Amino acid sequence: MKRTPVQLASFMVYVSLSQFALLIFITDYFSFGHSYALLSNNCVLLCCNVYRNAFPKAKKSTCCMSQPLVGIIANPASGRDIRRLVAHGTVFDNNEKVAIVRRVLLGLEAVGITQVAYMPEHDFGILPRALLGLSGRQQASSLQAFPLAMPVLATSADSTRAAQILAEMDAGCIITLGGDGTNRAVAMGSGTVPLVPISTGTNNVFPTFIEGTIAGMAAGLVATGHISASTLRRTPRLAVLVNGKEKESALVDVVLSSVPFVGSRAIWDLSTVREVVLSRVAPASIGLSALGGALLNHTAGSAEQPGMHILLGPGGSEVLVPLAPGLIEWVAVAEYRRLAMDDVVRFQPDAGTVALDGEREIELSAKSVVEVRLCPDGPFVVDVPAALEGAALAGHLHR
Repeated sequence: MKRTPVQLASFMVYVSLSQFALLIFITDYFSFGHSYALLSNNCVLLCCNVYRNAFPKAKKSTCCMSQPLVGIIANPASGRDIRRLVAHGTVFDNNEKVAIVRRVLLGLEAVGITQVAYMPEHDFGILPRALLGLSGRQQASSLQAFPLAMPVLATSADSTRAAQILAEMDAGCIITLGGDGTNRAVAMGSGTVPLVPISTGTNNVFPTFIEGTIAGMAAGLVATGHISASTLRRTPRLAVLVNGKEKESALVDVVLSSVPFVGSRAIWDLSTVREVVLSRVAPASIGLSALGGALLNHTAGSAEQPGMHILLGPGGSEVLVPLAPGLIEWVAVAEYRRLAMDDVVRFQPDAGTVALDGEREIELSAKSVVEVRLCPDGPFVVDVPAALEGAALAGHLHR
């Protein structure tokens, strides 16, 4: 088969880089430290990209790491917004995140994961600190953990870019530490890679409070292919269209606020909220998504209508809603209706902002046309209890 000059040149570069990566690995193994290992890993990833250019029809698995890869995206800024001042939310200390990640790593290692890639950050160094805590064990760790080769902007774009890179690397699973906002950013780049979201944010509906050890084991079992796809569930998302073009998406709720600027982002004053669209109705949730749970009744729809559109204001009933940790208020609801998949809600035109998963993100003019569509193509999430049960029944936890 004839190849183009570009493909032939790419093949020669691939061979040279492969030799360079092998040299770095051998040098690191016998003499140097962690930094050379990171260079070797990143060089291998570069080889993969060059190889795909030289052999465009080759399968991804042909050139990528043969060992299953798990990604970790830990947001050092989660759990520290203004709702700690206006309510009674817990401040999630980064030292606790380090402890959680350390337990995640031990869980991954226990089920045979040796390759871990993580989002770099300059705020606290959660992953390097967690790895440092593993170095003093009597039994040497088999984990090779390395930061992704990417710029650090200290914004939500870091989480999105990290997820995109992990998807390109064919990661078997991504573990996240953060709230609804962190997972929204990750879902924008993760594609079909399943997520194990660990809650370390404020008003969390998408992630759950789960022990890091268990989360690591479940993620590792998914990445190694030891459990069936039936333990994964695809969650809905809310696509936000401004003037006919999709601009953003949310995992839990989209809110129309009368506040004309983004400001501190977090939605905490309900007097500024006019409309709410929910991707799911969850009675045992907190935040604006709790509105849907409070409105449940025998006439309010069925499982075929998972979402809800709520118009706030006088003229209807009042419901008791936990809007934030320790902050419970009666909320006046003018009207509401259940939403089925692919239903579209058009917000009433007015200047203001649109909040996604509890944080204002989009500033609107009075002429802006905003529509929200309930879509079935959200991120895949691992059902952790089902994953561990399936692994046990299949004998993967026996020896």
